[in-house]
Amino acid sequence: MLSDDSRFIVRLAETEEDILAAQRLRYEVFVKELGGDGPLVDHDRKLERDKFDPFFDHLILKDRNQGENVVGAYRVLRDDQAENAGQFYSEDEYDLSILKKSKRKLMELGRSCVASEYRGGEAMYHLWSGLAAYVIRHKIDILFGVASFHGTNLETLAKPLSLLHHRHLAPENLRVKARGEHFQRMDLVDEPDLDNRRTMLEIPALIKAYLRLGGFVGEGAYIDREFNTIDVCLVIDTSLLNHRQKLIYSKGVED
Repeated sequence: MLSDDSRFIVRLAETEEDILAAQRLRYEVFVKELGGDGPLVDHDRKLERDKFDPFFDHLILKDRNQGENVVGAYRVLRDDQAENAGQFYSEDEYDLSILKKSKRKLMELGRSCVASEYRGGEAMYHLWSGLAAYVIRHKIDILFGVASFHGTNLETLAKPLSLLHHRHLAPENLRVKARGEHFQRMDLVDEPDLDNRRTMLEIPALIKAYLRLGGFVGEGAYIDREFNTIDVCLVIDTSLLNHRQKLIYSKGVED
């Protein structure tokens, strides 16, 4: 068990039905709500899935008041699992060699989602607590993964992308880079022309959560037209978390 209280429980998927329940939730969020698609998406069964699912561990969040329904999900891929998969998921979009050459323990995060009726409440806190327990258990040094802006209109997203580039660009030793054939500059608006407070409101909640934890963004964005998103790569070095950030991240988690 990764996280447990009187109402919510977070654990790893243990059965095929657990994974199918997570994929059903992902379909509701990423396909129906956000307009995504993919070669392995099953519209008849309403499952969002891809070729990497068999290699990831799947964290699932359940509400005891809702029986077996999965109301939150996260999937995670350690570097040893990525070897079996042949690559990390985000390597199709980003050159991760700077991280892989570090010889530190890496873990990729992805497909984070919570059912719409649970957003803005306790659900995400419990999902993050479960994630923190997993990171501690496996002694992970660096977390990374792509996070998305909905839509592919660069003009609409120029300011938030520019703010991330100017204020949160990763240091050289963590700076993954969007692959050349897909590289999209993020410094689209000069920093003096940005209203930081107003622009921050345009950044998705998940990206802001990573930033509050001391996360950085890689260089360049990736336009994913199939999934109807513009992706950025977030990187967190767990050794750089200050005391406050560690409390936010691992509150209630014991070593």
